[in-house]
Amino acid sequence: MTRLPSHFYAMIDPAGGHEPVMLAETMLDAGARIMQLRLKDAPGRDFLAAARAIADLCRKRGATLIVNDRVDIAILANAHGVHLGQTDLPLDAARRIIGNDKMIGISTHNVEQARAAEGGGANYIGFGPMYPGGLRNNAAGKGLDELRSIRAAVKIPIVAIGGISEARVVETLAAGADAVAIITDVVNAPDLGGKVRSILALARS
Repeated sequence: MTRLPSHFYAMIDPAGGHEPVMLAETMLDAGARIMQLRLKDAPGRDFLAAARAIADLCRKRGATLIVNDRVDIAILANAHGVHLGQTDLPLDAARRIIGNDKMIGISTHNVEQARAAEGGGANYIGFGPMYPGGLRNNAAGKGLDELRSIRAAVKIPIVAIGGISEARVVETLAAGADAVAIITDVVNAPDLGGKVRSILALARS
């Protein structure tokens, strides 16, 4: 059974205007130990360069790097794994390509998808959107009751995502999430490192 190295799942996303490698280094300095590189609109060459640089930083710090969407970049950067959405490469195909020693996370939005991901051999699932708002300005969130249903349905780790702020970390973890992925509240913080340290302290409490 995969164990996530932290209750805070850092997201390296350009939404706040930060350069990805510098953002990753700041989060690592603040104590982040698992992060996902999410560069939806970056050219493949730039995505790979960032992934290789961040993977090197993570290896030096004993941290875990997951690459969003791109199995090829995860392999070429020697990242620890890949995270796939429901419309990305199917889980079984990704596993054949990436091998059994790498992590695969799957985004899920309901119990059926969560069970399918676990049954297909995913190492963890993402679940959300948890709350309204967030990076995608979700009109509604799945909420804590749905998260509890997911927790009851699967044994693999759950990373909750979508509209989560520092103020909601404790309740989200208490409802069954193994980790929280936070983008907007972190990348828009005036003191990014301080925000990460504060979330990590909450997650440990």
